[in-house]
Amino acid sequence: MELIKVAIQGIKGSNHHQVATDFFGDDIELLECNSFDAVVDNLLIGTADKGIMAIENSIAGSIIPNYNLVYHNNIHVIGEHYLNIHHNLMVMKGKSFDDVQEVHSHPMALLQCKEFFKAHPQIKLVESVDTAETAKRIKDENLEHIGAIAPKMAADLYDLDIIADNIQTIVNNSTRFIILKKQNKVLPEEEINKASLRFITDHKRGSLATVLNVMSDCNMNLTKIQSLPVIETPWKYAFFVDVTFDKYEHFAKTKSLMQIMAEDFKVLGEYKNALL
Repeated sequence: MELIKVAIQGIKGSNHHQVATDFFGDDIELLECNSFDAVVDNLLIGTADKGIMAIENSIAGSIIPNYNLVYHNNIHVIGEHYLNIHHNLMVMKGKSFDDVQEVHSHPMALLQCKEFFKAHPQIKLVESVDTAETAKRIKDENLEHIGAIAPKMAADLYDLDIIADNIQTIVNNSTRFIILKKQNKVLPEEEINKASLRFITDHKRGSLATVLNVMSDCNMNLTKIQSLPVIETPWKYAFFVDVTFDKYEHFAKTKSLMQIMAEDFKVLGEYKNALL
């Protein structure tokens, strides 16, 4: 059986890796990418079949550049996955808290664990490109005085000891990831109950409200709205919207009306609501 090639931002042991295995299972070939742009590039040139991309966090909010990455590259959203984020402090086997002089991790992970480290001012916090990257480096380079904030998967993969678990300030910390494909995956209509849309409204008073009212009248449940500047036209904004619905026929009606009412309307993806 040919393995599914899945591009992720980060390396093995990262949260993106966890999502890839949760969504596709263990029979995958992982393509590690240094950036979200590289994830998209791998999809476009065909070296990856699917891609995983974090799109929003329950604490930090939207990862705004990723919306435009999907839209401008004509990538399709074919699914979503929510992951509860657990930040763990890990070190070389046999080392203890007293050995830690620096802790390295992704800036967002450091920020989300800020309160924990207030009680340990002697430890220097250092930003790195990925949560799992430092964990791997600790193992590869025998870094005795460096700690990493990373998922438990990284400790298992790189044979590290977790000396403090769940050190994030807010316990209920979840990230939404979208599953991407170059060509749209057509699900049976009866299985589709969520969609991601992008459109522009004109500058007339109440234009956005009118569009949202039409969505409501068509039995759409608005779960997300994000505005982004249209780079080519100063002071004009595009809206990225997620909607859920019970019947595909209601969504089909919404699409027909939106094509008439909104400018540059595009469906970015139709898929299953992961929260049901």
